[in-house]
Amino acid sequence: MRVILYCRVSTEKEAQVSSLRRQRAELTNMAEAHNMEVVDCIEEQASGYEIERDGIFRLLDYFSKDEADALLIQDETRLGRGNTKIALFHQLNKLGIQIYCLSHEGKLEFSESDSMVLQIVGIVEEYQRKIHNMKIRRGMKKAVDNGFDPAANLSNQHLAPGRERIEFPIEEVVRLRNSKLTFKDIAATLRGLGYDVSKATVHRRYQEYVSLEKKANNRYDYEDKSQ
Repeated sequence: MRVILYCRVSTEKEAQVSSLRRQRAELTNMAEAHNMEVVDCIEEQASGYEIERDGIFRLLDYFSKDEADALLIQDETRLGRGNTKIALFHQLNKLGIQIYCLSHEGKLEFSESDSMVLQIVGIVEEYQRKIHNMKIRRGMKKAVDNGFDPAANLSNQHLAPGRERIEFPIEEVVRLRNSKLTFKDIAATLRGLGYDVSKATVHRRYQEYVSLEKKANNRYDYEDKSQ
């Protein structure tokens, strides 16, 4: 298992700097004890209530690019506090990242209150996604009913006459793209799920989706203003 060690203190006082060194040593020992491969150890001095931290961006970048599988921390407050902690827990959960901490001597166990908040956030986000997709589908249907031809937007279509259109979940492509994955990485992910697609196909279909979404949103904006 590939892991990222994350250590944080809030100030530059000597006692805090010593704590930073201790966190690193203890997390390294934990990784070695469980035969984990340490990809990187991120250390920073910043408030746990602040989400705009260089270390956090580096940490999420590793996971978004599938360059690490799990996170090791001393305890949950090292990752963040308050709303920042919940937001980071939610993002890591979406990425499928396991969290291990020294205080729990293994996998992090969320408190009952944290689990409830994360569940609510997940439900709200899912309904927001469904509403957004429903809006896009309705906009696309109206556009087609009014004579819009999606195929007319596909360039170089004449170069592959009769080729069967490969079907794959475009919503997953959009989600992975929003997570900063490259089209090459997205294509590799889809192939791992059983969809035989190339980077070029993923890129073309994504551009088609974005174009249709833009037209649908513009149409709704126009209709809202005209009412």
